[in-house]
Amino acid sequence: MHVLAATTGLPKDAAYRELRAQFAALFAGERDGLANAANMTAVLHETMAAVNWVGFYFVRGSELVLGPFQGKLACVRIPVGRGVCGTAAAKRETVVVTDVHEFPGHIACDAASRSEIVVPLIQAGRLLGVLDVDSPELARFDRDDGIGLEAAVEVLLESSDFGWLAA
Repeated sequence: MHVLAATTGLPKDAAYRELRAQFAALFAGERDGLANAANMTAVLHETMAAVNWVGFYFVRGSELVLGPFQGKLACVRIPVGRGVCGTAAAKRETVVVTDVHEFPGHIACDAASRSEIVVPLIQAGRLLGVLDVDSPELARFDRDDGIGLEAAVEVLLESSDFGWLAA
């Protein structure tokens, strides 16, 4: 059994360092990318303050298709290039949105979400999908969250086999 270490009260950079270490320990000995992604969503949803949805979308042709998540029901398919997730996938870079209602083409899966951060999953130059985190608070995420979540995604990608995703 894996026990989560508390990150409450830590400065943001220290909290993300702790999460990165926890992910390395959690994924040790487990290579299944789907299982590791599922556990990552549970850890992030449990440990991040003011977050109402955490999940993955994986590339299937020209779309992102819903993967493991924690939170309310979600949109199942998102075209690459549309919404925050599709934009992050198309640009292959982290996108931080302080107010989703001001983002052109935002896809509202949960009306309670006000801000969002999306981190692409790129392994050996190949886009596999995105990690999406939503908050009911405006401006919940910043560049420090981007750096921290990018580091967490790096641990996931280094620790996991995503060969089940079609090339």
